[in-house]
Amino acid sequence: MDLIHLPHTIWKQLALAKDDRQHPWRTPVLASIDSRGLPHARTVVLRNVDSDSQVLQFFTDSRSPKVTQLSTSPQAQIVFWSNALNWQLRVTAQITIETTGAAVDAAWRQVEQSPARQDYLSPLSPGDALAAEAPKELGHSHHLAIISAKVTHMDWLSLSPEGHQRAEISAGILRWLTP
Repeated sequence: MDLIHLPHTIWKQLALAKDDRQHPWRTPVLASIDSRGLPHARTVVLRNVDSDSQVLQFFTDSRSPKVTQLSTSPQAQIVFWSNALNWQLRVTAQITIETTGAAVDAAWRQVEQSPARQDYLSPLSPGDALAAEAPKELGHSHHLAIISAKVTHMDWLSLSPEGHQRAEISAGILRWLTP
């Protein structure tokens, strides 16, 4: 891998993952810290990639614990793994969350025609205990929120029988690291 072209190659793979449901980077793990300092990691779906502004976006229910965690402590780590490429990408990001506005309305228009819409219309919050019978009716207003992750640092690792490679990418830094 050519170091100078690596950032472009990574962003190209991220853009492919946004549109390709089979791409292994489509569902990374997002890690945050709760109010007690405990880590929480969960799989999320990559919904948008903007390489120019270096922002990744994910949708979530505005009532989910991760929204509270990321609002309180807006730093996150996002880990991508591709078995096909044998690449791991660890991304450090600064998080912002939108629960209203034009971007949320546009995202809702995308989701509302899909089966995923029921996730954002549930009268119950994510993680709520279910009664013996689950509620049959969906709510009338959605709870979709957009998590925007402004990438501040990337740690790329390529595993290969010919030799592993690792690189660090951030503002003003592009260098090889010991794997």
